[in-house]
Amino acid sequence: MWRFLAGVGCALLLVGGGMLIWQGIAQPPRSAVINTAPSPTAPEANPLPEPPQATEATKEQRRFNRYDHDRNGVVSAEEYLAARHKAFIKLDANKDGKLSFDEWAVKAKTKFADADADHNVVLTPAEFATTRVVRKVAKPQPCVPEAD
Repeated sequence: MWRFLAGVGCALLLVGGGMLIWQGIAQPPRSAVINTAPSPTAPEANPLPEPPQATEATKEQRRFNRYDHDRNGVVSAEEYLAARHKAFIKLDANKDGKLSFDEWAVKAKTKFADADADHNVVLTPAEFATTRVVRKVAKPQPCVPEAD
């Protein structure tokens, strides 16, 4: 019986602690709150400007500009395929104008060989974990309120 009561007491402590932590995370820090209106319940109490958002047109224009190398306002077939051509030339190790499977898969084969630490031609879960692609994550910029 005492084990049951101890379990219930621990559960209540965990729930209470979780709620305290959650409330602390959910509320903004006091330094970020700016009171510019006399009434804190008014909708204009904390006017912060919205950050500028990139529109689809802006994103598409940037993508277009990456392809339009000579900046003449149109993308030619040569400009469009230039990146693919560079990648093909890079992969064509024997420079015969043809890609064999070994030339095409050299990066994957190298990655597999590097991950296979014990050289037994199979990857254990720990070895396979080393093949994970690490992507760069943009760091969020701190929001600094403007001084009036």
